Amino acid sequence: MPRAFPLLYPKKRGHRRTGSKTLGSVGELVFFGIFFLAGVAGLILILLTVVVPEWRVNHEFRANQATVLPGSRIGVTPGEDGPLYRPEIHVKHTVEGVDYGVWTYDIAGGYTSGRAEKEAVLKCFPVGGRVACWYDPLDPNTVVLVRGYSWWTILFLIVPAVFLFMGAAGLIFSVLHWGKSAERRAVRTQKAQQGDSSNGNGENVYPSVPVRTDITNSPGTRLRYRLPIEASPGWAVFGMLLLVLLWNAGVAVMVCFAVGGHLSGGPDWPLTLFCIPFALVGLFLIYVFFRKLLIATGIGPTLLEISEHPLYPGEEYQVFLSQTGRLKVNALTLSLVCEERATYQQGTNTRTETRPVFKQELFRREQFEIPPGLPFETETRLQVPLGAMHSFKSEHNEIQWTLVAEGDIAGWPDYKRAFPVLIYPPDGGSRA
Repeated sequence: MPRAFPLLYPKKRGHRRTGSKTLGSVGELVFFGIFFLAGVAGLILILLTVVVPEWRVNHEFRANQATVLPGSRIGVTPGEDGPLYRPEIHVKHTVEGVDYGVWTYDIAGGYTSGRAEKEAVLKCFPVGGRVACWYDPLDPNTVVLVRGYSWWTILFLIVPAVFLFMGAAGLIFSVLHWGKSAERRAVRTQKAQQGDSSNGNGENVYPSVPVRTDITNSPGTRLRYRLPIEASPGWAVFGMLLLVLLWNAGVAVMVCFAVGGHLSGGPDWPLTLFCIPFALVGLFLIYVFFRKLLIATGIGPTLLEISEHPLYPGEEYQVFLSQTGRLKVNALTLSLVCEERATYQQGTNTRTETRPVFKQELFRREQFEIPPGLPFETETRLQVPLGAMHSFKSEHNEIQWTLVAEGDIAGWPDYKRAFPVLIYPPDGGSRA
């Protein structure tokens, strides 16, 4: 059969994977297991050292009065970038007739930079003054002079939570694919495709044509089939939101440390400079997220229906387009697009490149408005090129045909929505 579009990339031959499959699977389990255990350990550590003690202070500690004694001081410990400090207030309180003298301030008792800030805390507790305190009923020697929660605890919890999530997802993936190489999974997929593309006698008619049963299992309202969209806008927005939250949560932790150092008079300039590019990337991700959100929420669904499927070279079909949303449209187009994808090995990395090889505009309308509650609808004709290469998919190469709706909307970001279709060879079997 003549081919209108030759493959852009030659097939890679002779590529083989060596090594033990079992050993590789064990390595994956160990790798993701370390992530999982690190996340669990981090969460437990933060819960036991910060979250649970703060919760007990606010819910289980009992209120009392204490007297400030002489001897309050600034505790000092060495740090990587200089000494760290904490206030230590000497107080005495009485529980059931027994006096307890301790040095205390808060439940965390952590050392931070900024001596002047700690000296200001000491001035708030003059010697001989009576102050409110809260003590542990299980151990009256555990006393605090301030209560509340540390807002930065939530940021610290995000870091081990990310490790926990990545490790758990990796472990589940590794267990589900235990002993199954990529080649074996590809062979199983190809066999499934061959089985679905066989005729009633079990003869394989289209061994390399990909299977898209979801195209014909949804009937249309105007034409025979409603085409599925290639990528749901909702899932794209959700995925981008998750990336924005995880990335910026990590950046926020670093920024808090950097800003805290500047406010306390001990700026950490290497950390500050290190945060800048990550913060810029975080801002860019936020911009991309809101752009996707605007497209998903401000621009209504795009629906495509087609009269027959699969398609054959040289034949004509009807396509129905429906676009909803309260929009002022500069231009709306519908095109038949063919793309070729090549997957190849470059060193230890697997790369996939995509290039358009054909584009035919089927419909175009400019300068019109879509009123609320009344979608724009139109029917157009689709003529598949006579010498078009049929849809094709192998381990390293793929020919994919799509119907692409593109909108240029006034006051909104432009959008593009693709709907895959299959083109079969003109000879090789009966047509449904």
